[in-house]
Amino acid sequence: MGSEHDRQGMARFGINVDNAFGVSVTDLRKVAREIGRDHRLAGQLWRSEVHEARILASMVEEPDRVTESQAERWLRGFDSWDLCDQVCMNLFDRLPFAFPKAKEWARREPEFQRRAGFALMASLASHAKSEPEESFLPFFPLIEEASTDDRNLVRKAVNWALRGMGKRSGLLHAAALGTARTLEGSEDRTARWIGRDAIRELESPKVLARLGLD
Repeated sequence: MGSEHDRQGMARFGINVDNAFGVSVTDLRKVAREIGRDHRLAGQLWRSEVHEARILASMVEEPDRVTESQAERWLRGFDSWDLCDQVCMNLFDRLPFAFPKAKEWARREPEFQRRAGFALMASLASHAKSEPEESFLPFFPLIEEASTDDRNLVRKAVNWALRGMGKRSGLLHAAALGTARTLEGSEDRTARWIGRDAIRELESPKVLARLGLD
């Protein structure tokens, strides 16, 4: 299913292709639907160290069988932004300890681990439909704390988390917009970029209309 053309395209987007075949996420999702959930197979796929196999592992893993030690082990295996994001969106945001891990990882120093903290926040904002809005409020101080981290993969994830939470509800929109305005006034260039970019989306007519704030 791999394509050298797609593999080169992945590389152009900054994806680590050392162990990649160039299989699209769309194709991986089709395979995952055919397989269903399979904890044993997910472990085998992850241990292969093949890029697409690890993404597939996150799609077929059984969330209720994932332990904190497994989540930490997989976290340490992140070597590309897309693997980080896919695992957070496909699996980590379904774990019962997702919220505390998002807080913990957001304060880690390694680049992909810190990105995972904020990617997980963004994923939870989209997927944790039944979670009370108040559960997300402790994330905003962490966004401010990380807003001066100028590593590209981190600042983009911080921005993603801020925008994602701000589009979830009126309560979180107000909190996100307040945080974004604080960052916009920062002396730090990275924080200003995060704030301005978030404000641009959060104040867009489309977002305001969807939240009933227009």
